[in-house]
Amino acid sequence: MTTQRHEFDPTPFLVEELPWAPRFSLRVRPEHRAALAGALSLELPSKVGQRSTAAGTEVLCLGPDEWTILAQDADALTTASSAAYAQIPHSLVEISDREITLRISGAQALTALTTGCPRDVEAMPVGTGARTLFDTATIVLWRDDRQSFRIDVWRSFLPHVHAILDQVLVELKSGL
Repeated sequence: MTTQRHEFDPTPFLVEELPWAPRFSLRVRPEHRAALAGALSLELPSKVGQRSTAAGTEVLCLGPDEWTILAQDADALTTASSAAYAQIPHSLVEISDREITLRISGAQALTALTTGCPRDVEAMPVGTGARTLFDTATIVLWRDDRQSFRIDVWRSFLPHVHAILDQVLVELKSGL
């Protein structure tokens, strides 16, 4: 008879602060979405929660007229936006320094998020995102994989969010 040894990860989930990246808030009326998408050479998803990725740029639809853009080439995006503005009125605002992105990953990442998030995170399909809350902080939640998420949180709320996640980690570790 052989005995199986069960290894377990003593860290139920990992929280990593991701490097700074150019980030923009885009607003355009729904009837101008397709024209602006063409002018910016981006896919602007039309359904709230949908994401698109191309050439290192990620776009998340947050509302019927609102997108968050993580741009690989910020200069190209702002140049295209300026060129299109006269024909397609829109608002493109750089918000790179407003938010910090945390990656939460691991076997109990879902548990960590559901501790502070009223949204049914488990029901979110991989490859989608949403604006929601984590405790009292507004966040943008990105589901990258079954056990990997990103949250964008305003810089001023980062210590609060970290404190909650740290407490969850302590509680999960003590339950092992």
